[in-house]
Parts: sequence; structure tokens; C-alpha cells
Amino acid sequence: MDIPTPPRATARVQLNAGYTFDDARAGVPYFQKLGISHLFVSPILTARAGSMHGYDVVDHAQVSAELGGEQGLRQLVATLHAHGMGLVVDVVPNHMAVGKGDNPRWLDVLEWGRESRNATFFDIDWDRSDPALSGRLLAPFLGEPYGEVLAAGDLQLRFDERRGRFFVGYADHVFPIAPSHYALLLSGSRLADVFTNALAQRRGDARFSAFEQAAMQLADATREDAGVRDTLARTLERFSAATPAGQALLHRLLDRQHYRLAWWRTASDTINWRRFFDVTELAGIRIEDRAVFEAAHSTLFRLYAEGLIDGLRIDHVDGLADPRAYCRQLRARLKRERPRHTCYVVVEKILAQGERLASDWQVDGTSGYSFMNEVGALLHDARGQARLTQFWNRHEGGNDFADEEEEARRRIPQELFAAEFGACAHALHAVALEHSATRDWTLSAIRRVLTELLAHFPVYRTYVDGRGRGDEDAQIMQRVVEAASRSCRPSERPLLHRIDGWLGGEAPKDVARPAARRARLRAIARFQQLTSPVAAKSVEDTAFYRHGLLLSRNEVGSDPRQFALSTDDFHTLCADRRERYPDALLATATHDHKRGEDVRARLAVLSETPDAWVEAVGRWRRFNEPLRRQQDGQAPDDVDEYLLYQMIVGAWPMGLQATDREGMSAYVERLAAWQLKAIREAKRHSSWSAPDERYEQGCREFLEAVLDPARSSTFIESLASFVDEITPTGAVKSLTQALLRMTCPGVPDLYQGTEGWDLSLVDPDNRRQVDYAGLGASLESSVSTPDLLGNWHDGAIKQRLVERVLACRRGDPDIFARGEYQGLALEGRLAPHFVAFLRRHARRCLLVIAPLHVHPYTRRARDLRLPPQALLDTAVVLPETLAAYDWYDALEMRPLSMTGRRLPLNTVMTDWPVALLRGTSA
Repeated sequence: MDIPTPPRATARVQLNAGYTFDDARAGVPYFQKLGISHLFVSPILTARAGSMHGYDVVDHAQVSAELGGEQGLRQLVATLHAHGMGLVVDVVPNHMAVGKGDNPRWLDVLEWGRESRNATFFDIDWDRSDPALSGRLLAPFLGEPYGEVLAAGDLQLRFDERRGRFFVGYADHVFPIAPSHYALLLSGSRLADVFTNALAQRRGDARFSAFEQAAMQLADATREDAGVRDTLARTLERFSAATPAGQALLHRLLDRQHYRLAWWRTASDTINWRRFFDVTELAGIRIEDRAVFEAAHSTLFRLYAEGLIDGLRIDHVDGLADPRAYCRQLRARLKRERPRHTCYVVVEKILAQGERLASDWQVDGTSGYSFMNEVGALLHDARGQARLTQFWNRHEGGNDFADEEEEARRRIPQELFAAEFGACAHALHAVALEHSATRDWTLSAIRRVLTELLAHFPVYRTYVDGRGRGDEDAQIMQRVVEAASRSCRPSERPLLHRIDGWLGGEAPKDVARPAARRARLRAIARFQQLTSPVAAKSVEDTAFYRHGLLLSRNEVGSDPRQFALSTDDFHTLCADRRERYPDALLATATHDHKRGEDVRARLAVLSETPDAWVEAVGRWRRFNEPLRRQQDGQAPDDVDEYLLYQMIVGAWPMGLQATDREGMSAYVERLAAWQLKAIREAKRHSSWSAPDERYEQGCREFLEAVLDPARSSTFIESLASFVDEITPTGAVKSLTQALLRMTCPGVPDLYQGTEGWDLSLVDPDNRRQVDYAGLGASLESSVSTPDLLGNWHDGAIKQRLVERVLACRRGDPDIFARGEYQGLALEGRLAPHFVAFLRRHARRCLLVIAPLHVHPYTRRARDLRLPPQALLDTAVVLPETLAAYDWYDALEMRPLSMTGRRLPLNTVMTDWPVALLRGTSA
């Protein structure tokens, strides 16, 4: 069955052992009734046992058994097809999980080294100048320094009787012994010569096959031959770390392997293979190699060819050596599998302000971070920026975001990516040595200039290949070089311009000598695969946790320097997306968001009422000063205390009462997990690599104290009053956000459970199991809209909005998928505080109207509808061509009696705080 693509609307779910294919299948009727056309699932291939997300793939050849295996997948798809729905799958082409003993390809590399059939599968630098790593790879998986682990007896030579293999075990890690050592380990056994003869084979395939046969012969002999068992027992005893002699033998054995065991802390400085960011358990793969590309996608291609998959979301596309080439290759390969079907393909790509996705990648757009940023900025009131900035700078001791980002961009490469930074510098130095005119530029000078380039780099990466830079990349690098020239040493400015040329300012294809051309391409790849993790760790995972002007603008894909967005700019961005990528995903929540979509909407209210917020924070500080003094006044500091107040207010659960001990305790635990992560990511007082447990404990004790009614009743009473005041406005903003996601150009993506209120925190809080049974019952409810608006705390009103708008999309998909986009003007007192636009197709149109900044009319509201008297003189002005249209309320499904070009808001927004009207030519 061919399901049409692109999707009409997707529902994204996180698969794991607690939510399998069967669980997703049980939810299909609910999603179909909600109005979803495609289920969007996290990775389905075999991941590390117990994985909660699936991005740690260990075997591309199998559908995850934990999720239900291929049979479970087929049953899910059959149910989807029976309901007229399709499947979009997350793909992880950048990395695999390594370490432990569950990735056969990685174990093969450890066993055979660069002779391995999988040696080129992973992005390993086998030729490091470090003599300890020449021809070897670093295995930084030890919990303590190597010598301490060895002395403690935690490294043990073991024998796998089933496979006939020797390995060193450490906790749940497996480190295979190279085949060349088997004869030595089996000395005295009749099988020693078998391994010697096996390895005498010259051709790689023949050697591998002969060794496999010898290993199976050893496994059989172990079960049948007491002499072989005695030899094995003596060998394991001789190499036992329980004795000094055994330790020495084991150390000499390990020192001759294709890997070097090391403490995990050595990874940042000396690792010689590419990781996913700084995660040593995730190794980068060389998807640019055609054999790797085919192997990594083989199962997905087969499932796609059979019609089980309709779309793909490409995870972390910026981690690849050449994203453009990968996407084009993927598109061609998919077309070969199903010539008559067009696969829906979007890429996970964070675009900086002003950056646009290239038009020649042959994808349908990005996975939604851009829209999440745009609609989030639109909900903020620019008038509050000055007061909040003044408070942050003067009273919180905070820095400007630009300063925090630049400092992090200088610090992170040296602290987290020293090895990757060094590899890039060495690659550039190799280019310098190719020419007599540049060979005197030292490695140290190159490192200094590279630091300046990274410090001022404004995007995740450039996309240079053998052809050189495109126009947009050229503009980006021009700005980078200009900024770097002001901060680098004057004597090194010529080198800066040289490096700019080497990194793509001069097309590598024009370099005559093949060796020099390869050196250029290698340097470009190293640089482009360095800037992406540096950006992520510097901005999202450092500066976002240091800068606290308003946390609702510190979100994946956002730039806190852009506090708010005007309606005119929003309309421009929507029109541009409709022209360039009309099928891009529109997301307002993901598994990677820092704060749930409704937390951000509630915090955005603070931009409308900055004076009240500043006064409240000052009051809370005074209330809680005695509690902070109990921590010697050191934990939390002013910045961390201010961030904590924002999160307590923003994520306060709907309806939570201070008298609810269980509810308060659960909330404190969630906040404590966020707080610990925030403190470590900020790297101000503590970090993941060097945790300050005293400071962390002090912060936790402060959190527990301020939310303990017995110790902090005055604060909690004041806090609850403030939350009650802003929460209705936040809920209205949330409805606006949801409506815009479903009506703007693009494909709306609904992250799991966000059809109800989403007050989640950073992962893993945002990946908690969803009560789909409760959501299903809510959807079946016949409660009237006025009653839902009056009882809005339970989130059913948001779900009703989602269901009604998606029903409208299902009824007239063309107007959403291909309809023109036109921003509309409003007139009247509240005109600046609303957004309105049209979607037009043929002789039909949709009119969308939503409030942005209406706190004076919704504060402490019991009903989310706007007071009619507040809307009296405000109206939407329609184009003259629509003056005679007939209008229909798509949310309440009833005709409206309106004529003329001026539509007063008090006549079209009587039932909802937002409006969606369908117009047809009279």
C-alpha cells in the first residue's frame, strides 16, 4: 500500500522497552482520530540493551528485538495502513554505540586493528604522530587510570567457550585479544599450530575465515578435550592480575593489542577517532564510504522497498563529512528502491539566525527547530526586553549572551575536544608543509588562528566540498575572518587568510598535486566536523545554562540575542518557507528540548510583565536568604538562584497545591534532576568531568527547603499567587503556538503527549511515558468547548484545538499543503498584540487569528476566552477580493454572518481565544 507523502501531520513517539511497537500499535486508532496521517518513531534498529531512545545503534542489520522485532514492526505498519496512515522513521547515519560487548563491527576492529574488515567503517585516525597510538586506537573506557585498574585486578583475561575467543573483560566491556597472540596463549596445546597456520594465510578474507574455523575448533575442543581445558585454565591463571607476575604478563599482552586501554578522562586530549560530540560511547562512522552507506541503510532500504516506511528523519546531518552528498545519494537510492514513490525526507539541522537550508540537498526541509524558534520569539513582547536586561545585568551579575558564547567557544575546544582540535590543526599544518611559501607557519601559530576562527563562528558548519564554497558559506566565512582578524595576533593575520583559503576559499579541485589536494580535503573535513560539536557544546550545553535573561529563549535552535520577533518578520519567514520548503516539519517540542513548549509559553508572559517579575524575585530572595545562609551563602549563587526561580514558575504543574505532599515531592525530584544537569552543563561551579558535589548538594538542599511548606510557607504562598496570575496568559500563548504550528506553511509535528499541557523539563524528563489511555478518554469526551475553557487546567482544551484544526487539515489538505500565505494587518487598540494571516488555494481560504500579548485581559482568568469588551475596536482587515466571501467557524463548525473587509475580533472570537475561519467565494 502506497501512503501519500508528504505527511499531513505527524505524531512523534519515543520507542523503548517500555513503549514498543505493540504499544504504538494500540495507539493508532487514537492518533487517527486526532487527525494524524503519519506516526513518526525514534530509531528502530538494534540499539544498546535498555536504550531509552534508540540513537545508540549497535547493529544496522536487525530491527530491535526490544521494540518487538521486525514482526512487531510489520504488525504496527499493518495497523497504520488499515487506518490510512504511514510511518516516518528516525535514521542515525553519523554514529554507533561502542564499548561494552554488543557491537560486532567495533569488536572486530579491536580484534584485527586496521586489518579488520570494519577498519574503515569507523572514522579512525590510524596514523597519529603519538607513538603510543600509531596503528592503534584509543579505548578510553576505564573508570580509573589504567595502572590503578590493572593493579586492582579489574582487568581479567577470559575465554568465550561458545565462540572460542580470548578477551579481556572489564565490568561489562569486552576487549578482544588479537588473533596473532592465540598461539602464545595456547602454547603447549595441540591447537597452537592450528592458529599459526590459520594466520599464515596471506589474503585478508582467507585469514579471517581460517581464524574463524580455528576458533570454532577451539570451542569444540574445550567441550570435548580435558587437555585443552587444562591448557586454558593454566593460561588464564598465568595472566591473572591477582599476582604481580600475572599483572606483568597481562600488561605486556594488552600493550601489544590493536587498542590502548585508557582512563575515560584521556579521551578529550588523545582520542584518535571521531565521536558524537564528546560522548565516548558513540563513535562516528564513515557514511561517505559507499560500502558503509549501504551497510548502515540496508535494513531501512529493504523495509522501504516493501512499503513499510514512508519517510525518514536524518539525525545530526551536520556530523557527516558531506551532508549535501549524503542527502542526494540517499534520495537517489530511495528512488531506485521505489521508483513510483517519493520518500519524505527531513534533516535534523539547526539553522542560525539568517541562515537558510541549501536548496540543492534534495530534502523536504528540516525537522522543525527553526519554527520552534520563530513562534517562540513571536510570543515574547519586545517591550519587556530592556527591563529584564537591566535586571539581569545589574542584579544577577550576568553577562551578555554574546560574551558567554564567545568565552565558551574558546574554552570548549580545549576542554572537551582537545584531540579533535589537535587533529584539525595537524591537518592544516600538513597543508602548510606542502608549500615552500607556508611551511614556516608553525603548528602553534595554526592552533592560535584556529582558536580565533572557532570563537567567532556563527553557525554549526559550512558545506565545502571539492568545488569550494557556495555563496552563503563565503559570506559566513567573510564575517568570521573579519572578526578573527580583530582578535588574532597582527603578525598572524596573513596566516588567517591562508587558512581561510585552505578551508574552501580556494577550490580544492584546482590544486594540481593529488597529495596536496587530499590534504586540503582532509583539513576541510576535520574543520567542518569540528565546528558542529563545538557549536552544540558551547551554545546549547554551556552558554544556554549560564545566560538567564529569560530561559524561554534558551532553546535548541534559538538565539537568545533575538528576544522577540515582530509579526511582519514572522510573516516573511513563513512566506519564505512556503516558497522554499513547504513540507518542512514544524515542531514546538522534541526529545531534545530544554523546556517543554508550555513552560516556554508561560515564561514568555514575563516579557509582558517584567516589573512584576523583578519585584517578585526581589521579594523571594529576601524570603529565602536565611535558607541560603544555611549553605554558607555559597549555594546557589545569584545566577543559579535566579534560574531556579524561573524554572519553578515555568514548570509548576497545573493544579499543584502546596498541601499535596506527594505531588510536591515529585516536582522537587524533577527540578533537582534539571538543576544538577544545569549546574554541570554551565561549568561554572561544577561539571560532568569535575563535579563539585558540595556545591551541588547545597543547591539541592536549597531547592528542597524553599519548596518545603513547613520551612518556606511565605515564599510558597507568594510563588503560588504569582503562578496563578500568569498561568492563564501562558495557556493562551500555548493555544496560539499550537494553532500556528498546525496552520503555517509546513507539516505539523506533534511530540508525544503535547496535545495536552507540556510542562516537561530537559531530558530525560521530556521522554517520560505518556498516559495515552487518559488522552484517548479525553478525546472521546463530549464536554462542550465552554466547559473545557472553564476547566482549562486539565489540558483537554488544547487537545480539542489540535483535533479540530487537524480535522480541518484532513478535510482540505491542499489549502494547508500548497495554499498561498499572506500576512494580514489589524487595526484598533489591540492590533499590535495579535497575529493574523490567510492561506489561500483556488477559491477557498483560511483565516487564522491569534493573540500574542494580552496579559492585562487574561491575568488570573478562570476562562481562557478574551473579554469581548477588550476586543471592541480591534479588527482584521481583509483583502478587497475577500469582501464577499462566506465564512465558517472551523473550530466550532458553524457558519458566521459577516460581510465586508473588516472583521471585528469580538464577533469572530466569542467561543475561543483563537480563531480559524474557512472562507469560500460567494
